[in-house]
Amino acid sequence: MLTQKSSPAGTSTESAPAATAEPQATATAPAARDLDSVICYFQGDFVPMRDAKVSIMTHAFMYGTATFEGIRAYWNADQGKLYGLKIREHVERIRQSCRILLMENVPSVDDLTRLIIETVRRNGFREDVYIRPSFYKSTKAIGVRLHHLENELYIIAIPFGNYIDVDRGVRVMTSTWRRNPDEALPARGKIVGGYVNMAFQKSEAEMNGYDEAVVLTADGHVNEASAANLFMIRDGVALTPPVNDDILEGVTRKAMLELLANEKIPVEIRSIDRSELYVADEMFLCGTGVQISPVIEIDQRPIGSGEVGPIGKLIRDRYFDAVRGRLPEYRHWLTEIPLN
Repeated sequence: MLTQKSSPAGTSTESAPAATAEPQATATAPAARDLDSVICYFQGDFVPMRDAKVSIMTHAFMYGTATFEGIRAYWNADQGKLYGLKIREHVERIRQSCRILLMENVPSVDDLTRLIIETVRRNGFREDVYIRPSFYKSTKAIGVRLHHLENELYIIAIPFGNYIDVDRGVRVMTSTWRRNPDEALPARGKIVGGYVNMAFQKSEAEMNGYDEAVVLTADGHVNEASAANLFMIRDGVALTPPVNDDILEGVTRKAMLELLANEKIPVEIRSIDRSELYVADEMFLCGTGVQISPVIEIDQRPIGSGEVGPIGKLIRDRYFDAVRGRLPEYRHWLTEIPLN
């Protein structure tokens, strides 16, 4: 079960000053880093990644019985600060996923947040970072089940840039693979084994020359991308599927709802038909990985003008200013991570 051998540093949520710099989606690429030497949190201690190993008999390795979160931290070179984005919200969600997976002895929100911040701090990153905490069934056992299994925690943090192009817009196709329904595999939990479903979708799209997949529910409604939530703009209104259409309750999706409201863009949460995407004025994906990625084409049909639209550009630019600490009104999204 979980033990803590080190006392992590406390959390800081200092406000970031406003800046007049132009919006930037990416930071300057730093020198390559030896990932084996990166410090991670593993089974109660902070160790180099090379020393974080599990047996091939580990239940999570054999059956996908684990849950995870993807969290971004953004480097602001002008301020010399690293900002973790919505860390507590991600922590709250992973604890919910642990409940779904019958996991016990999970640290509190405060304790897990401190562990995440300390893992990042120990690496002294001065670049954009991807953080992945994961609880996994650590018992060495054969047999498909969730009960009577121990669980452990690891946290990794690595340098990370763009997952897909956020500037020019992305091309997507409707996947032939449907989203697993909640009654088969809980969609609101980030369950590791469930991501094989997304892997089928993503590979199908990329092998057919597209950047991403749009996924439908079992009954044919628009669900999300392979690993991102979806918004479309029609007649000045932002539309997005509801949580009961088997979507992941995205942390970035909630941030988008707040940002759209602040920009006075009406939002309607309802089921969306596939053909509605074909007549959309604009469309964008959002999530920790894709960040804010405007869509310019679906199934060989241009979205709107076939270029990044005005609302998509506005939302994307505001988002990247917010996550890099340039907009004081979004300082509640950010946690400043101490540097070594």
